[in-house]
Amino acid sequence: MILRDKPGMLDVLFAVRGTIVPRIAGRLMLIAAVTVGAVAAQDAHPGVFARLAAIPFTLIGLALSIFMSFRNNAAYDRWWEGRKLWGALVISSRSVARLAAGLEDAARATVLRGVCGFTGGLAARLRGCDEQAAVARWIALPGGPVNPTDAALRAIGAETQRLRAGGALDPMHWHALEEQFAALARVQGGCERIAGTPVPFAYSLLLHRTAHVFCLSLPFALAGSMGWWALLPTLLVGYTFFGLDALGDQLEEPFGSEANDLPIDALVRTIEREMLSALGEGDLPPALAAVAGVLL
Repeated sequence: MILRDKPGMLDVLFAVRGTIVPRIAGRLMLIAAVTVGAVAAQDAHPGVFARLAAIPFTLIGLALSIFMSFRNNAAYDRWWEGRKLWGALVISSRSVARLAAGLEDAARATVLRGVCGFTGGLAARLRGCDEQAAVARWIALPGGPVNPTDAALRAIGAETQRLRAGGALDPMHWHALEEQFAALARVQGGCERIAGTPVPFAYSLLLHRTAHVFCLSLPFALAGSMGWWALLPTLLVGYTFFGLDALGDQLEEPFGSEANDLPIDALVRTIEREMLSALGEGDLPPALAAVAGVLL
């Protein structure tokens, strides 16, 4: 996630770090090269593009912009739902810490460290990292479970069930903890639904192809009437369409590690610090800070 102060005029005009420009720079250079070629051909053979009018491109550009806005809205919905799920995970973790305050020390440590294991395992699962190792940092799991993150949640659930069966935990207290464990399970299921259900490939491919064909064709429609000034609108249109396209690609996969993805590592560290603090530990890992304006 990009974290920056409110941009000033110079930032708006010239900022590159933390923007989408590096990702689309190659395509913009291609558009510039095509425009230069079109203008050079027009200068060498006047009237060669006389039959190409700009009006059809206006209509196509309008339709493309509407289509792109729908796609980016869908991508942002996925990003925002992912953020709400991780917000719910933080809330449930804090609720578990509060409810576990009355447990015996060993049981409380098992539960809260298990929450850390669940959170770290979920982050690793969503980002394609070593899920088993992420969970094992906090809680030991016998065997090799297919779903280590869920196994961590089952382990802390089994611990509270053991306490209830032994009379160390009253039924109402146990039920309140179980509600929070169920909330954590729903967060995992929701995140897996987003990660495992990408935007349909044909939908994205149609948008990619249309944007490229439009931007590569536009210079030929403007070369005859604008000459070398055609570079300005073609690059501006290319920056807008390619930038929105690339931004949509990032937002539709919110759990990755690109600049505009969710700060999963920072959220995991927040939960770890709060669970360890609830256990009375003083040597807490430092909170993650943004590096070069990006918080991962």
